[in-house]
Amino acid sequence: MASNYIERIIQHVSRRNKEEPEFCQAVEEVVQAIKPLLERNKIYEEKCILEHMVEPERTIMFRVPWFDDKGVHRVNRGYRVQFNGALGPYKGGLRFHSSVNLSIIMFLGFEQIFKNALTGLPMGGGKGGSDFDPKGKSDNEVMRFCQSFMMELQKHIGEHTDVPAGDIGVGGREIGYLYGMYKRITTRHVGVLTGKGYGWGGSLIRPEATGYGCVYFAEEMLRVRDRDFKNMVCTVSGSGNVSQYCVEKLIQRGAKVVTMSDSNGTVYDSAGIDAEKLAWIMELKNVRRGRISEYAAKFKGVEYRENARPWDVKCDCAFPCATQNEINAADAKKLVGNGCVLVSEGANMPTNPEGIEVFQANKLMYGPGKAANAGGVACSGLEMSQNAMMYSWTAEEVDRRLHDIMVSIHKSCFETAREYDCPENYVVGANISAFRKVADAMISLGHI
Repeated sequence: MASNYIERIIQHVSRRNKEEPEFCQAVEEVVQAIKPLLERNKIYEEKCILEHMVEPERTIMFRVPWFDDKGVHRVNRGYRVQFNGALGPYKGGLRFHSSVNLSIIMFLGFEQIFKNALTGLPMGGGKGGSDFDPKGKSDNEVMRFCQSFMMELQKHIGEHTDVPAGDIGVGGREIGYLYGMYKRITTRHVGVLTGKGYGWGGSLIRPEATGYGCVYFAEEMLRVRDRDFKNMVCTVSGSGNVSQYCVEKLIQRGAKVVTMSDSNGTVYDSAGIDAEKLAWIMELKNVRRGRISEYAAKFKGVEYRENARPWDVKCDCAFPCATQNEINAADAKKLVGNGCVLVSEGANMPTNPEGIEVFQANKLMYGPGKAANAGGVACSGLEMSQNAMMYSWTAEEVDRRLHDIMVSIHKSCFETAREYDCPENYVVGANISAFRKVADAMISLGHI
């Protein structure tokens, strides 16, 4: 029976990965969601596909030595997990944050397999990063770290092998330093990293893509119920790249965004964050690298809630765009109680399993991260295509392709959920649709 197979896999992963709780959580979510598929099609159990899929093809861990502005030597740990290459070169971001460990990288890499599959582009899944935190470091310190990191990473990546991108703590500055070092070592100008600056191999709309895509996916969920964003009150967590462009697109669609946050707290602006205020936040975060609390000091009528998340604010739609497990069952119940009808995840796995259960029990439109935030990697795939052609598309062309991909992802999730008698269950739809594509490729290729 499928339930027995699922239980064996969960126990196997828990036993083998005792020190990786986030990875175990990600695996359990996927295998539980694909139960209807496993019940109908025994070949995946017969071929031991899940046993193959939960084990990375390659895990690379390395020392990253560098020295700070005082000349003191520092050492951080670097990671690259090349999880599954059945559909194409490994693809996934690099995260620089003090919380990074093997469990975080494995969970992100595992999720990336399915997210990339949903885009329909030829990309496998991988992830990497370091416990180095750029916050509070000078530009020169960040540059020295990135150069040291690339000295090792360049041995394992390539435009047809593994193509990293940015993530938390890795923005345009870091990608620039990393790519500059790669070019210096290899003397090659190729699409080995995505998220590059437009003037040196990057794609227009790439910075906006994850946030825009999250809104495009949510828009399709609303369309199913004959609704749109006009005058809807939205809460957004985070204030980094994903959050900023999620807010920008929501404003363009006529929504009223009332919150943004960072690791220190949340700002609640009952009047709404408009385009002018968002521009100020972008300058605060991207140039001055300040804290969101400064927004409350700048604009009248804004409430700053220290060490708080935005999920107790009354809203119609919620967009968790900060980090993993930022919504628990209690938060989910607050959202439901305050009238929230839609949750679209801009971050990776921001809702824990208990929170997801609350959303589904109350029939919320819930877009899981592997579907809703796939816009970023989709646009990375489009950047890879432009690099391969040595050609650049206009912003309008990239945005049109991004929108088409997000509409296609929604359609695939929606129709797959209905096919397996779970209408509007986007968790089931996303996981089955993606798993089936990767698993069938693995079988065709001899279980790679």
